[in-house]
Amino acid sequence: MVEAALKERILAEVEQGFDAQVKFTQDLVRFPSQRGQEHTAQDFLYRAFAERDLAMDRWSIDVGEIEDHPGFSPVTVSYDNAVNVVGAWRPKSEKGRSLILNGHVDVVPVGPLDMWTTPPYEPRIEGDWLYGRGSGDMKAGIAANLFAFDALRRAGVEPASTVYMQSVTEEECTGNGALSCLVRGYHADAVLITEPTHDQLVRANVGVLWFQVEVRGRPAHVYESTVGSNAIIAAYKLIQALKELEAEMNAEKGDHPHFEDATHPITINIGKIAGGDWASSVPAWCRFDVRAGIYPGTSVEEAKRRLEGAIRGAALDDPFLSNHPPSLTYNGFAAEGYALPPGSDAEACLADAHRQVRAAELGDATMPAYLDARVAMLYDDTPALVYGPKSEHIHGFDERVSLKSTLDVTKTVALFVADWCGVEGTS
Repeated sequence: MVEAALKERILAEVEQGFDAQVKFTQDLVRFPSQRGQEHTAQDFLYRAFAERDLAMDRWSIDVGEIEDHPGFSPVTVSYDNAVNVVGAWRPKSEKGRSLILNGHVDVVPVGPLDMWTTPPYEPRIEGDWLYGRGSGDMKAGIAANLFAFDALRRAGVEPASTVYMQSVTEEECTGNGALSCLVRGYHADAVLITEPTHDQLVRANVGVLWFQVEVRGRPAHVYESTVGSNAIIAAYKLIQALKELEAEMNAEKGDHPHFEDATHPITINIGKIAGGDWASSVPAWCRFDVRAGIYPGTSVEEAKRRLEGAIRGAALDDPFLSNHPPSLTYNGFAAEGYALPPGSDAEACLADAHRQVRAAELGDATMPAYLDARVAMLYDDTPALVYGPKSEHIHGFDERVSLKSTLDVTKTVALFVADWCGVEGTS
């Protein structure tokens, strides 16, 4: 535990620097760091890390270096702008426990602009809320990591062990960014990821699979539609089969620790659909994109067999599809879920820091979504703590993050770093 006088100095410095932290977060939100556009935000973070005298590393993800790793997800786009940035703090003498402070800079598309109250990349503050795409998921968390480090220095101390400040890409679609950091050689005694978790620790999260289904039909003029086969209508039959599988998997939640009380842990989401060429023609093609959740402990191959079985069974019930089966292509996440075992020293340290800031016990929750923590948990045998501020409408319109919660999270991160890594004087 951090001694009392130093604790008070650290907390005071977090508050002292919070206005600058909010401005930094707003500046980061202004970068439209959607897939393929992340490099400008990463340039901004590279400069911010370098200004703090961190040893810098920047690279574009190399598929050839990671494609044989069991945690790799298939990718169909260029990684030229999929840039990772890592800043390393190395102490004068290694005394404490090492740490990775991780965040992802990529954000999801914004959707129709006229459905936002104000433009998504023009951050605004209203009351306790900072609005903008990526404000919650998870640029406020990246800023919290960095400004917690700043607060320690202003308080007259620095971590007494190696700290890697990571800003990664591809979290929203493959997880290959965090995996690339691991393969590049970044390891530590613990990982802290400041994703938006409503000030709770994530105990478990689901795995995720992405795939695309292509359905072929038989084109015809609509005046003789009965001789054709409508690919769009056939696609809906397959979608219905997937939604029936979703209900079946949710009914099994009692068999999976940490998910027994979850309302709807497994979602098989139809995220995109396109088909046909002409309103007066029976459509000859339809494609739809799917995101499927899978319980921790379920392998990717097992999940694939179950999903493919649902599609195959529905196709066999269709006169046309039974002879012209749909094709399935995996094109993104192929990631297994994980559960964080209770009782680690890292969790106890975070719980203590949270208690000192919040005067309350650290709660935990399950997350029915993907998290980069799976990389450290499954492939590096390292406790990965996912803990971050209260956010609302992530992936939706008017995404926002609570400033009060962000301030408290930054305080918690600062105390956690001081306790976990130990400290040494700045002189």
